[in-house]
Amino acid sequence: MYESEATKFLKELLAHNPQLEEQRRKLRATWWDRPQDLETARERRESDSPASSYVYFPHPK
Repeated sequence: MYESEATKFLKELLAHNPQLEEQRRKLRATWWDRPQDLETARERRESDSPASSYVYFPHPK
C-alpha cells in the first residue's frame, strides 16, 4: 500500500516523540473542544445581515 512522504514523516515523528500526541490533545481542547452556547449561536445567526451579491460597488438605485 502506498504511503506518502508526509505520512511517513508524521509516523516517524510520533514514534520518536510520543509526548506530542498528549500535547496535541491538550492544545486541541484549548481551542476547539469547548461547550457550545446554542442561544448565543442563534442570536449571532439572526443578527447577520444578508451579503450583497456584488460587493465592490453599491447597486444603483
